[in-house]
Amino acid sequence: MLSYIARRLATMAGTLLAISVIVFVIIQLPPGDYLTTTIAEMQASGETVDQDRIEFLRQQYGLDKPMPLQYLTWVGGLLHGDLGYSFEYGMPVSDVVGDRLFLSLVLNFATILFIYAVSFPIGIYVATRPYGLADHGLSFLGYLGLATPNFLLALILLYLSNRYFGLSIGGLTDPEYVDAPWSTAKAGSLLAHLVVPVVVIGTAGTAGMIRRLRANLMDELHRPYVVAARARGVPEGRLLRRYPLRAVLNPFISDIGTLLPQVVSGSVIVSAVMSLPTTGPMLLSALRSQDMYLAGSFLMFLALLTVVGMFLSDILLAMVDPRVRLQAERKA
Repeated sequence: MLSYIARRLATMAGTLLAISVIVFVIIQLPPGDYLTTTIAEMQASGETVDQDRIEFLRQQYGLDKPMPLQYLTWVGGLLHGDLGYSFEYGMPVSDVVGDRLFLSLVLNFATILFIYAVSFPIGIYVATRPYGLADHGLSFLGYLGLATPNFLLALILLYLSNRYFGLSIGGLTDPEYVDAPWSTAKAGSLLAHLVVPVVVIGTAGTAGMIRRLRANLMDELHRPYVVAARARGVPEGRLLRRYPLRAVLNPFISDIGTLLPQVVSGSVIVSAVMSLPTTGPMLLSALRSQDMYLAGSFLMFLALLTVVGMFLSDILLAMVDPRVRLQAERKA
C-alpha cells in the first residue's frame, strides 16, 4: 500500500508540473500583456502614457524577459509559496486572495458533503422502491435539478427571498462581519449563509448522482447472487449493505476526483450572481485583464484540487476494493 501511495504521489508531482506549463502558455497566448492592455485603455480614454514608467514596470515585473525565464520565475515562486504579483491590484497575489481562497474551500467542500449526504439516502431509497410514487416524484425533481442552470436557480431564490421575505441572501456573512476578524460570531454567520449557495451549486450534482446510484443499484439488486442470498433468508438490510451497495460504490468514490473541479468551476457564475466573496469573480476579472500571475495562481489551484481529488479517490478505491491495489502492483 505504501509503494502504491508513493507512486501516486510521484505521478501527482509530474502531472502538476505539466499542468503548470500548459497554464502558463495558455495565459501568454493572447497578444500583449497587462501593461499593453492598460496602455490601450489609457489611450482610448485620452490619457497620456509615460513610456519610461511603462518600461520600468515591465522590467520590474519581469515582462521583458523571455517566456521560459518568466515561467521558471513563476514556478520557482510557487514552490516557495510566492504566488506572484497582481498587476491589477498592485499587491502580492497572496494578499489579494486573502480570505477568498479559504471561503472558496469551505463553500466547495460543504457542497460536496451536501451532494453525497443527500444523494446516497435518496438514491438507495428509490432504488429499493422502484416505480412508486416516491420514485416518480423524486425522479421528476431530479430532472428539474439537471435541467435548471445553477445561476438561474440562484436568481430565482434571490428574487423570492427579497420579494416575499425582504431578505438578502447574497454574500457569505452578514455585512457587519465582512471586514471583521474571524470570531465565533463570524463563523456562525458564515455557516448560516452557506445553506443557500450550497443548495444552489449542489443541486445539479445531487440530481445526477441520485440517477446514477438508482440505475446501478437497481441493476445490482437483480443479480443472481442477490436473488440467491434473499432466498437463503438474509435480511434485506444486511443484504443491501454487504453485497449490492458495496458493489456500486466504486464509481461514486472515483467521482471525487472530477467532482471537486466541477463544483469549483460551476460556482464561478453563481458567486458572481450572489455576490459571494470567493475566487470565482476574481478569476474572471484576472482573465479579462490578463493579470497573468493572479489568473495562473487560480488555475493552478483548480489543477491542484483535481489532482488531489484523483489521489484521494484512488486511495479510497484501493482501500474499498483490493483488486485496484493488486492490479496496480502487478503492473509495477
